[in-house]
Parts: sequence; structure tokens; C-alpha cells
Amino acid sequence: MNHEERQGELAPDVLVSKPVWGAYVINVLLFFAIAALGAVADLETKSRVFQALGKPGEYLLFQDPDRHAVYWLCDGVFGFQTTLNEGALFGMGQGRTTVLAALSFLALSAILVFLFISAARESRFLSVTLGLITAGIIGNLYDRLGLHQLTWNHPPERIGEPVFAVRDWILVRIGTFNWPNFNIADSLLVCGVILLLLHAYFTRDDEKKEAETSASDKEPDAQRSGVSG
Repeated sequence: MNHEERQGELAPDVLVSKPVWGAYVINVLLFFAIAALGAVADLETKSRVFQALGKPGEYLLFQDPDRHAVYWLCDGVFGFQTTLNEGALFGMGQGRTTVLAALSFLALSAILVFLFISAARESRFLSVTLGLITAGIIGNLYDRLGLHQLTWNHPPERIGEPVFAVRDWILVRIGTFNWPNFNIADSLLVCGVILLLLHAYFTRDDEKKEAETSASDKEPDAQRSGVSG
């Protein structure tokens, strides 16, 4: 076998492996880009809103107290109001900041394992979804660790203490119901989890259809084997 023949035999493997690894690299870079940009967007908006409106209850407290410290974009429907949440989404788990921070670290570790050790990096959709979830976790974890360096301004017994709570600022009112204040990190988390559940649902359906197709394909073979026997 000459050198040209050996090159011809190796060429197909090379052509197959390069696109696969190229897709891996693109998906991983996309994951980190979305995670970084999402976290930066969350932290920057929280910082700017809290600088503009102050800590909870401070906005126009003396000039216009009837506004209840809300900067309305659409009066009575949508606006900005700063709050500090020591719990998780929708205010669940209030006061369990340490537990929530630990769970955040575990979730980040699980995502990295899922991305790099499992086949998640092969999927562009999963890379984007995990990037959204990671951005949301990082944004809120930053706050839970007190890295924003805020201090409590109420109640009196907590004034001056460091804040280990998430900065929320988006207010949505539905009729007379105030939706729990949230931030961009919360939005990214919710969107990411919904996409992940949809992926799991449709993947399960695809696997079920493939199993049914495989079973139906085997039946004629079994019948032919019985006839020939």
C-alpha cells in the first residue's frame, strides 16, 4: 500500500472528526458567552436601579410617599421597586441564605459535569439552555454572598448589618395582585428551566417513537425467520 492510498483511507476519519470537535467548541463557547453576558446584564441592571431608587422604601419616601417607592413605567401595571429577598424564587425559603448559596454551588457543579462529561455539549439547544440557567444562578449567588456590599436600612435592630440577600427590582401588578418582585437572573433561570423541561419532554417522545419503530421493524424479521424455519 503506497502513501497516497493510506492518505485516502485516513481522510474520511479526519473529515468526520473535525466538524464534531468544531461543534463541541462552538457549543461550549456559546454556553460560557451566554452565562457571562446574562450574569453581567443582571448585575449591571441591579446596580443601576438600586443606585437610582435606593434601597427598599427609599425612593421618594418623603417627597411622594403615596407612590410606595415605585417608579412606574406603566402606571399601576409595570414598574421598578427595589426589594431585598433572603429567599429563593417567589420568596420561598426566606432566611435560608446559606443553604441556598450551597445549593447554588452544587447546581453550578452539576451543570458543568452535565456539559463536559455527558453528551450535553453535543447539543446547541442544551448549551444555550444551560447557559441561561448558569447566568441566573451566578447573578443571584453574587448577591447571596453579600458581594454587592449593601447594608440593611431597616428594621432598627438590623440597621448597618451586611445584606446577604438578592436584589430584586422588577414589579408587575396584575389587577390588585402584586407579582413577587424579580430580576433578570430570575427571568433567565425560569426561561432556562422551562426550555430544559421542554427538551426532556420532546426527547422522551422521540426515544419512545424510535423504540416503537425499532420494535415494528423487528416483527417482520421474526415472522420471516419463523416461516423459513
